[in-house]
Order: sequence, then structure tokens, then C-alpha cells
Amino acid sequence: MGADEPDALPDLPAWAVMTPSRRAHVARVVALVGTWARAMRVPPAEAARWRRAAVLHDALRDAPLDELRALVPGCEWPRALLHGPAAAARAAAEGEQDTGVLDAVAFHTVGCSEWDHVGRVLYCADWLEPGRAHDGERRGELARAFPASPEQVLREVAARRVAWVVESGWPLIPETVAWWNSLVAAR
Repeated sequence: MGADEPDALPDLPAWAVMTPSRRAHVARVVALVGTWARAMRVPPAEAARWRRAAVLHDALRDAPLDELRALVPGCEWPRALLHGPAAAARAAAEGEQDTGVLDAVAFHTVGCSEWDHVGRVLYCADWLEPGRAHDGERRGELARAFPASPEQVLREVAARRVAWVVESGWPLIPETVAWWNSLVAAR
């Protein structure tokens, strides 16, 4: 597998714990943020931040629960959400110092009202990458629209993600409520 192939992730940390299907998802998220960065003519340093967040966001998605909890003691989030904060904690311990990247990774499943642009990009790319089965045609439309209308796409993605949580019967954690409220207050 060459470094320019879609599922090549030469910058994936050695400590990552991912199944092959999760790795393929991460590669698609990385490719999507790269496409958006080029389309939006994002400066190289910012595009690199987007890529780091995309590479790291699911790095511990398939790690054992005890490993996740050890990395984020005191975090009472459900198991399905712990991989973000755990990956951010591990990345910080390994030397990542960019708080925007770390916050993007930590909160990519739930949203964060204090995100900079990298968090917003990752939140959308994680939901809109082409391997996702949900929202079929609309998902593709939103992914294509992102470079021209990032805030509009972000609001729709957030609405769809919040609706999915509600329809699934899961509680909305306080971070998600604050995230949603910050988006609707900004209109």
C-alpha cells in the first residue's frame, strides 16, 4: 500500500487500536478533509492541523474499555464516546500540543461549543465521509457543499447528528446540548 493510496495512513500513531474497517473510515475522513482543504485554499499549516485531527480522531476506537478509562479518569461518558477523549489524552501525552487539534479529537462525537475551525471540519467530515451508510444522497450533497458553505453544512450535520442521538434513545450529554445551543444562538 503506497502513501498516496486512499487507505494509507503513514502518520497513524503506533499506539492506535483500530480494526481494518475503522482504519478505512479514518482514511476516508483524511481524504475528505484534504479535498476540502484544497477546495477552500486553506493554508498548508491549517490543512496539516485538519489532517492530524482526522488521523487521530478514531485512533483508540477499538481499544479495550479499561485502557480508555485509564486515559480519561473521571470521564463518565458512555463507552461509545470515550475513544475521542482517550485519543486526545494519549496524543497530548505523546507530544501533540495544539489544543484545537486535541479538542477536535476529544469532542468529535459530541460537539464542542468552543471549537476552532479544525473541530468543526472534523465533526462534519466524520459524519459525511463517503463510506457512511446513513443519509445516502444527502450526505454526498452536504460533503460537496462544505467548501462553499461550511457553516450551513455544519448546522445541518449537527441537526442530523443530534436527531440521530435522540431517535436512538440515548441521552444528550451536556457538551452536545451546549454545542447545539451555540450553533442556534449564532444564527
